[in-house]
Formats: sequence, structure tokens, C-alpha cells
Amino acid sequence: MSPRIGLDLHTLLQAATEIADQDGLEVLTITTLANKLSIKPPSLYNHIEGLQDLRNKLALFGMQRLYEELTKSIKENATKDEAIKNLSLSYINFARKHPGLYEATLNAPDSSNPALQAEGNKIVQLAIDALIPYQLNEDEMLHFVRGLRSMLHGFASLEQRGGFGLSLNVNESMDLLIDTFIAGIRTLADKKAD
Repeated sequence: MSPRIGLDLHTLLQAATEIADQDGLEVLTITTLANKLSIKPPSLYNHIEGLQDLRNKLALFGMQRLYEELTKSIKENATKDEAIKNLSLSYINFARKHPGLYEATLNAPDSSNPALQAEGNKIVQLAIDALIPYQLNEDEMLHFVRGLRSMLHGFASLEQRGGFGLSLNVNESMDLLIDTFIAGIRTLADKKAD
């Protein structure tokens, strides 16, 4: 069977992203995707091997889009603190804008997939690059990258699940959290300089 004219993998993944973002990742199936594209489910098998493959491809697509957004957020002339703050806010905004696609990046069904690993490593490297001006050693940078990811993912997850019920401004909370994280980095860097 030849692929439907006008239907390519990118179009398919865009439609899958819309379903995941609007209705939740768990709603994304071969049938819901085919219905969204107004095609019969077997037509999808020209581009994917099944639901597992769709989820792998969506995870990769999401990681590539996240990487693009994070890359855009880091300005060449930004101070070291601004670079961390911009990177953090970009991450949170991506999760807000694409909750289903963001979830797909976390639930990658095949963590041994070399393409997923490579894309994940690119994102980690962006964070490492943002930390280089603080003159930390390699282990310290990796600990801070791990901490930053944990902090941002925790915040994004709680926000998506309605975990911030108080009337306080969520963006102010995020800014305070990022500023505190940066202050911790500076404190360690200053101790090392003494």
C-alpha cells in the first residue's frame, strides 16, 4: 500500500501532538490518530509500525522540539544567571504549551533507543553549557543538571495536575524557585573561589 498523498510522518506527529496536548497522552491511539487525520487506521502503518513505534517517534519529536525551544532561550550575551533562568522558564513554558507532548518525552517507551538517548544528551549538554561560567567541576555540573531537571519537572508536573491550589501567583513561585537554585550555584562557586 502506498502512502496517502499529503500524509507524512511530520503531519502524523503534529496531529498526534494535538491529541496528546488537548486530550492527554493516554487518549492517543492508532484509531484516535486515524480519526483526527480522517483516514483509515491501516494507512498509518505506512509511517509507523504500531502504537509503541508511534509513542517512540512522538517522544523523539517532543525532545527535538524541547531542544529547539531551550536553544532559542539561551542568548549569546546573557549573563550566567540569565542563561539558567531563560533555560528554566523555557522548559516550564514548553510543558505548559505542550502538556501531552511533554509527557511523551518522559514516558519514552524504549529508553535504549539511540536516537532518544542522543536527543536527551543534547538537552543535558545545553544545561551543562549554561553552567560552565560558574566554574564548577564536571561532577558538580552534573549534580546541578540533575537538580535543575528534578526541580523543573516537579514544578511542571504539579502545575499540570492542579497541585498549586493556593491563590499565590504561580509565575512568582517559579521565579523564586529559579532564583534560589541560582543562589545555591553561586554559593558553591564562591566557596570554591575562597
